[in-house]
Amino acid sequence: MRLVNNWDDYEILDASNGMKLERWGEINLLRPDPQIIWDNGSLENKYSNIDAVYYRSNKGGGHWENKKMVPKSWNIHYKDLSFNIKQMGFKHTGLFPEQALNWDFMMDKIKTSNKKNINVLNLFAYTGGASVACLKAGASVVHVDSSRGMVDWAKENVNSSGLGDKPIRYIVDDVVKFVKREIRRGNTYDAIVMDPPSYGRGSNKEVWDIEKDLFNLVVLCKEILVDEPLFYIINSYTTGLSCEVFTNILKIVFKDRGNIESFEIGLPIRNSSLVLPCGICSRYYHE
Repeated sequence: MRLVNNWDDYEILDASNGMKLERWGEINLLRPDPQIIWDNGSLENKYSNIDAVYYRSNKGGGHWENKKMVPKSWNIHYKDLSFNIKQMGFKHTGLFPEQALNWDFMMDKIKTSNKKNINVLNLFAYTGGASVACLKAGASVVHVDSSRGMVDWAKENVNSSGLGDKPIRYIVDDVVKFVKREIRRGNTYDAIVMDPPSYGRGSNKEVWDIEKDLFNLVVLCKEILVDEPLFYIINSYTTGLSCEVFTNILKIVFKDRGNIESFEIGLPIRNSSLVLPCGICSRYYHE
């Protein structure tokens, strides 16, 4: 497991009984996390500095309850990157802080490359954490997500980081359909990063199932990658799929060429030796 240790504006303060207490800048949020099956006491009883709690409903979904005044949105920083945080439905905030590990990796690859005019494709791009990082490092980015709202949020993050004048295209589309069109157009990319959900729907209600569809998407993506890409990254939060599954996919598709590695990402919990697992990352890249 690789730990993310370089945040100043984010940290997990404590975790117990399916809940994690996080500091996002100056705002402390208590949110559910299915990985936390241990009992370390009631966090609501232990801490008086909780600004908001997300409560699950027995009927599905849930709601936020603000204990104190919480702004509609607020800004946090990771190094030179800036992100707008909001309380979303189904517990989310618009950012996965463990992905800072990949932001650093991608920025380093772009900055140290001898290639000029690096083109990066960000698929299932959400609110654009990877897009912001790659733009900051000097690449051109194509940002693809099926949700208009998430794409608009990504634009906010790009502008907050002072990158509004940098070369980025925002595409609201089904990822698989977009990649197939890029193949027909003959377009290629120096790098691809994707965060596929376990299940999802495209812009026209296309159904995505990671267990059925991921391998075929990786095969398609290979057709729009240059021969020796800077990186191809898959992030997954799907429980039940191991690191080796993603390693096997990359070995088959890329025929064991280049470097292939898969690993868990974890966030340390403050003032303890505990670590919260935060999904799997799998990378294919050339030095």
